[in-house]
Amino acid sequence: MKCLLVEDDQALARELSQALQDGDWIVERAENGQEADFLVRTEAYDTVILDIGLPDGDGTRWLSSWREDGIDLPVLILTARERWADKAAGFTAGADDYVTKPFEPAEVLFRLRALVRRTHGHAHPVLKVGELCLDTHTQHVTLVGRPVSLTAQETRLLSYLMHAAPRVVSRSELSEHVYDRDHEPDSNVIDVQVSRLRRKLGAWRIATLRGQGYRLLADEPSDT
Repeated sequence: MKCLLVEDDQALARELSQALQDGDWIVERAENGQEADFLVRTEAYDTVILDIGLPDGDGTRWLSSWREDGIDLPVLILTARERWADKAAGFTAGADDYVTKPFEPAEVLFRLRALVRRTHGHAHPVLKVGELCLDTHTQHVTLVGRPVSLTAQETRLLSYLMHAAPRVVSRSELSEHVYDRDHEPDSNVIDVQVSRLRRKLGAWRIATLRGQGYRLLADEPSDT
């Protein structure tokens, strides 16, 4: 999953970025509202962490403009403002959740995962597609109750497919959401990683739809 962190406090941004990356997130950063506005409108993200007190104005100003323009990605507000009036203003502008400083990075990580799950229609922290399970808190994968050893990149790829299932996910969508925009994969990298997942999970579990993309299957297709 890919997150845009909008925070001008460099020390805090580094700490939170590291915590998110340790949790298998791809993190891109913006230091002000104008930069964030450009990135939100031109790049693909699964969620945004938005500080209210930005150098070029209140973060809710930018959030309101995104909502008015139909940009509905989940937004978690992060701020030192504790008054209810400030929280209400954030929710009114279109925030999905709110965390006040100081905070534990782990709490932000838990909240982000919950936001993304709900966006994809999943209430439970453990995603299940047939006998394949992914614990979104620990990133542990099991198949028929047995642990599956995956690399960090394989886990990110599988996680996105599981969040999206049973929807078909295009190659370009995977490229935008599973890889850093500064390190976009070569044309065959996604194919190679999908092939590795198939070897570990069973070839039939990830179907290729020619010209469309990939779909994670819950049941093995019938031969008839």
